[in-house]
Order: sequence, then structure tokens, then C-alpha cells
Amino acid sequence: MSEQQKMQRPPAEVQYAEQLALLAELDNQPRPPGWALSLNAARRFILGDEKLGIERKIVADVASIERMLVTLATGRGLMLVGEPGTAKSLLSELLATAISGTSSLTIQGGASITEDQIKYSWNYAMLINEGPSLKALVPAPLYQGMRDGKIVRFEEITRAPLEVQDCLLGMLSDRVMTIPELNDDHNLLYAQEGFNIIGTANTRDRGVNEMSAALKRRFDFETVFPIMDFQQELDLVATASNRLLEKSAIPHTVPVEVLELLVTTFRDLRGGEKSAGKGGDSAMDRLTAVMSTAEAVNVAHAVGVRAWFLEQRSGEPADLVECIAGTVVKDNADDRAKLRRYFEQKVAKKPGNHWRAYYQARHRLP
Repeated sequence: MSEQQKMQRPPAEVQYAEQLALLAELDNQPRPPGWALSLNAARRFILGDEKLGIERKIVADVASIERMLVTLATGRGLMLVGEPGTAKSLLSELLATAISGTSSLTIQGGASITEDQIKYSWNYAMLINEGPSLKALVPAPLYQGMRDGKIVRFEEITRAPLEVQDCLLGMLSDRVMTIPELNDDHNLLYAQEGFNIIGTANTRDRGVNEMSAALKRRFDFETVFPIMDFQQELDLVATASNRLLEKSAIPHTVPVEVLELLVTTFRDLRGGEKSAGKGGDSAMDRLTAVMSTAEAVNVAHAVGVRAWFLEQRSGEPADLVECIAGTVVKDNADDRAKLRRYFEQKVAKKPGNHWRAYYQARHRLP
């Protein structure tokens, strides 16, 4: 087994290395300074190119992807916002890979993150013995991105404390990082061509650590919307879950009828829209749980794992009931009641043997 096969989730630059090499070889269009690919080649990497055998990696509007690439080419930071599970992180990974050839310079926002985890820290043994020097400096993602001219990803930026967020201001405005501990020859790090920042923030965290107006001005914002088309969402869930099941050494895929149940249920329970799935009906009340496409992929994977490793078969509607309950219910009693009501008011009325089997397994709900 290769090292890539041992990885639970290979980064985009590893998973799509052959596609990146092919695009770079054929790419004869002008590239922004510091970019690995031209804008058109980067767009083909993300949205696919049938002639070259490059798969579409995300469901997104062509115009929005072009706007994102243009923003990054102008040197302005890019902020991706939207509901949880709308593939903002995947999109930032693909953009960073297409532009810089790597997506590894990633900062994960959170309440405990500190400025030195973003910029740089010190090897304290060397610091004590030799004093501050470049040898004693331990570069963090922001330092590496500026030094090497690479894209830095800042995930869930609104979950980071405000003082940590605001340390980005100088890097985005003047493209320089001050390192006061070093002498005059090394106390300023100037960003190289190709450096930029892609941030992500989900709308459910709005108000946790709201970005300052000064920081917002240095980003262009792009909203990432849920997938509106039923067939597109179904195809994505099928493709992504099949890949995960293959990685889990499972010889079966989840039957399309079970995936239709899953996607229709998620779309119904998101609330506020009429489901476009087979047997779709008016939506239920909106749940507090995140009923995203990413969660649907996780549930489909769980259905396949449960069916194969427990009973050596492919997934069935009853498996879906077992697996969907943990996603929807979590610790919210209201969501539990809404899920039960959904089965009684919606699932019971939908035609087809797979819907009937789905309804008959409702006793498996918690």
C-alpha cells in the first residue's frame, strides 16, 4: 500500500497531482506573478474539463469561481462565507492548490489560537543559548506563506479572538511582517509574489468574534450557497460517498434509492423550500442541526460502513434511519420531535417501496 493510500484524506495537491501536472504542462496562458497556473487553468482544475479528463471537484457557479480567482490575482484577501457544510473549506483548499501548488499552509481558527501559532514562535533552547536569530525562529503558516509566496488559508476566522484576527492587518495592507526580536537585517519580512490569504467563516458563528471593519475592508467577500439542484446534490453525495467507501475497503456502494431517500430528507428538513427530489413535498420546519451536503455525504458513508461491517451487505433504508438519527437529533429535543413528525407527516405519504421501508424503520429513531 502506498503512502497516499494510507492517508485517510490526502490533500488536494496529492490527490490530484497528475491533473495539476497535466494542466501546468498544457498551460500557455499568462499567469499572475507567483502563480502555479493561469486563471483559466485554475478554473478548469476546480470546475473540471471533460476533454482533458479532469473531474469537476465542487458544485459552484462559474462566475463565482472566476470572481474568486480575480480577487486573489489582484492581491486582495478572499473571504468565503456561508452556511456550515457548504464546502467553503474544500473550495479554499482547491483555490490554494491551483494557485500555489499546496494547501498545507492552514490556520484553524478557535478560541485557544494565539498570534504565535499564526506568525512565528521560537525554539526556546536555541533562543536561550544563542539569542534571537533566524535559526531559532520557528515559522508558522503566515510567515511561510509570505516568505515563499504561497496562499495561506485561515479556516473559521470568526472563531479566533479579535486580537489574533487583527494581526493580519499589516500583512494584508503593507505586505510586511515585523519581527522586533531580530536585528535590523532580518526584522522585516516582506511578502513575495503569490502570497495571499483565503479566509472562511460560517454564518452560524456570526457575532461570536465579529471581524473588525478594518479587517473586513481588506477582504472581498463571496457567499457560498447550498446546492439548489436535487440531481446535482444527489450526484455529489454519490460520488463523494463512493470514494469514502472505497477508502474504507467496502466493496459495495450505497444504492441510489437509499441516496435519494437521504438527499430528499435533508432537503425537506432544511426548511423553507419545496423539495425537488422524487416524492418531494413541502418542507418541514427548519432544524437547528446542520443539514448540509457535507453531512449527507457523512451519513451515506456511515450507511455503507454499517451495512458492510455489521452484516456484509449493501445499505438499506433501515440503515439510513439508524445513521441519520445521530446527525439530526444530537442533543436537541425539538429536533428529535421534528424528525419524528417528518416521518409521520411526510415519509408516510410518499410512494414507492423504498419510502415504505424507510417509514417502517421509524421505530429505530431515538
